[in-house]
Amino acid sequence: MSNCEVIFDVEHKRARIKEIESRMSRPEFWKDSKKAKDIIGELKSLKSSCLAWEKAKKLHKELEELAEIVERQDSSSISHLQKDVTKISAELDKLEFTTLLSGEEDKNNAILNIHAGAGGTESCDWTAMLTRMYLRWAERRGFAASTLDFLPGEEAGTKNITLLIKGEYAYGYLKSESGVHRLVRISPFDANKRRHTSFASADVIAEITEEIKVELRPEDLKIDTYRASGAGGQHVNVTDSAVRITHQPTGIVVQCQNERSQFKNKSQALKVLRARIHEREKEEQRKKLEAEYGQKQEIAWGRQIRSYVMHPYTMVKDHRTNLEKGNVSAVMDGEIDDFIEAYLKWKIKK
Repeated sequence: MSNCEVIFDVEHKRARIKEIESRMSRPEFWKDSKKAKDIIGELKSLKSSCLAWEKAKKLHKELEELAEIVERQDSSSISHLQKDVTKISAELDKLEFTTLLSGEEDKNNAILNIHAGAGGTESCDWTAMLTRMYLRWAERRGFAASTLDFLPGEEAGTKNITLLIKGEYAYGYLKSESGVHRLVRISPFDANKRRHTSFASADVIAEITEEIKVELRPEDLKIDTYRASGAGGQHVNVTDSAVRITHQPTGIVVQCQNERSQFKNKSQALKVLRARIHEREKEEQRKKLEAEYGQKQEIAWGRQIRSYVMHPYTMVKDHRTNLEKGNVSAVMDGEIDDFIEAYLKWKIKK
């Protein structure tokens, strides 16, 4: 990222700080305590980011001044200076990475859906493995994860799962994971120990905030209740607590069975529905712009983004950035930050 882009990002944040502080001075700001709390949280995050840049800038200037006065034969001072330079370089790399997450919805929570592709039990098992990978990644980052909907495979694994990942910039990070993930391995379900290829798709959308208005008319919604499946004890087997909502104008269907309360499941399902409708509107706008300017569509549903090979060699390769990792076990244990960072840097250069 160029210096101009960094300066623009910092100035943009400063402008946002002034905007929020101006809103906070108005009496009506405090009427909605939940909304006010969310905005104050954003203000703290923005100020922290700007302060970090100011500190780094100040330290950089001090090091430049020291470098000018240190004598060449003073090996001790030069050694300390080199350590400080290494330290500030690492800090600047971290700060530069945060500028890649400057999208309007990047700071939001993420709704992650993982769906098994063709291949029966193999793909269902692969979906379960991917689910664990993302849960371990969320745990490493200190994010909270909850299951909104779950459909087990007929024999093993997971056919479909929807997770809500809560944490600052959860969507900004996970948006890089949307697409088809391919696994090559010796199948544990094949008595002849043959090599199999399995596919699963990940779909990531941002949980929308109250500031983004998505109108839902009651007459457009078809709401069904049913008994939840899977873990949850005896309660889920005797109560119609799970909720399925169909948005009839678009055909979008969402469902939630995580909560014991039908009301809470309905509330969660409506949140997911609003997010999917908002994402659909953004996608339609993107396609309209592409048609207008004659651009080729870059990302299509079903496009393979990453391969995980466990046999005859071990390697994980991202087909967009060409980044490769040989330690498949570490990746499957949630170490995917290098892939995420490489994608964000690749995307901004396009």
